[in-house]
Amino acid sequence: MRVLLAGASGFIGTALVAALTTDGHEVVRLVRRRAQGADEAAWSPAAGIIDFTVMDRVDAVVNLSGASLARLPWTRSYRGEILDSRITATRTLCDAMRKARRPPAVFLNASAVGYYGDRPGELLTEYSSAGSGFLADVVSRWEAAAQLAPEETRTVVFRTGVVVGHGGALKRVGTLTRLGVSGRLGTGGQHWPWIALDDEVGALVHLLDSHLTGPVNIAGPTPATADRVMTGMAERMHRPYTFAVPERMLEAALGRAADELLLASQKVRPQRLIDDGYRFKHPTVESALDAMLSAPPTAVR
Repeated sequence: MRVLLAGASGFIGTALVAALTTDGHEVVRLVRRRAQGADEAAWSPAAGIIDFTVMDRVDAVVNLSGASLARLPWTRSYRGEILDSRITATRTLCDAMRKARRPPAVFLNASAVGYYGDRPGELLTEYSSAGSGFLADVVSRWEAAAQLAPEETRTVVFRTGVVVGHGGALKRVGTLTRLGVSGRLGTGGQHWPWIALDDEVGALVHLLDSHLTGPVNIAGPTPATADRVMTGMAERMHRPYTFAVPERMLEAALGRAADELLLASQKVRPQRLIDDGYRFKHPTVESALDAMLSAPPTAVR
């Protein structure tokens, strides 16, 4: 396939490019500068600018574009950027697809498990309702924007959890662990919907050739609490896990981000991926941590 990729230089995008090219696919990267070859196409998502004719030359579009949730604090202006960066990028791509003479057959648009909000005690599948909170609102609007893609384009919104790899949301946790200052966040019993980087990429490659449409959870098949994730990391790094940070202290330091990123409980099940036959390389968070820590930071797979 010839795949147009937005967000190719990011943590997940870099790994996805390597996997696609290894499997014999061709990747065209969207870049925010002048294109420098046939494997690049220029765009300015904030301005809604893209050469829509690129859509006639690709079979699929994957959108990973959006301001990082790991950048803290979430000031009022940055919350606006979190929302706007996702909506404008998705709308720009959808507008271009609608203008194409031959729209791409597949559109995979990033989403997030933040859709479900804080739901302790619930098992959350793609058939669960939306939750409440800032991220739930962002994701609902983000997914609605993706539905502007052409009717003939198979559209998937993939709700990703915490990606276990050298980057993303766990990067700061890993740094604190190496320094020997990691510990329980809140009660530690909140469920974190994790996914190994290998399986994040593997699931996306699977979805390119699947028949699924609509929402798909990309999370590990075995639920894990925040305490299990962080103790697992500390044990593998041979570092202490002795500190405990009360919820009130996290909320005072990080505000809304603490509640929605660190303290929210989301026991997410990737029901549709499982039913579609995807086989996880790392079915437990311990396996995912082993894979992350055994690979050099520059490794992809």
